[in-house]
Amino acid sequence: QVQLVESGGRLVQAGGSLRLSCAASGRAFSTYAMGWFRQAPGKEREFVATINLSGDVAYYADSVKGRFTISRDNAKNTVDLQMNVLKPEDTAVYRCASRRFVPSMSPSDYSSWGQGTQVTVSS
Repeated sequence: QVQLVESGGRLVQAGGSLRLSCAASGRAFSTYAMGWFRQAPGKEREFVATINLSGDVAYYADSVKGRFTISRDNAKNTVDLQMNVLKPEDTAVYRCASRRFVPSMSPSDYSSWGQGTQVTVSS
């Protein structure tokens, strides 16, 4: 079972940038597809981005495409989310997650989750 810990959440101004990191511990990190999800107060968890095993294929929610970039470093057991041109509607708790082999946009497909890191974007 993979253990995940997110970091990097901060208060930022609209239009600014932030980089989130997720550190994983466990066996065979390179055999897990990774994803980022977010949840705002009173709203359902939503998909943000996911990446394949080797890190060369990624998928994004329409709301973040062109602004966010997901990446991974299998040698360091980390996955990052670079967030640019941030908007107030990006405010949420961001969580990373893992599942075996195949990327997915559905939260129910992921077996391991981090505790989350808070991102707040002010107007």
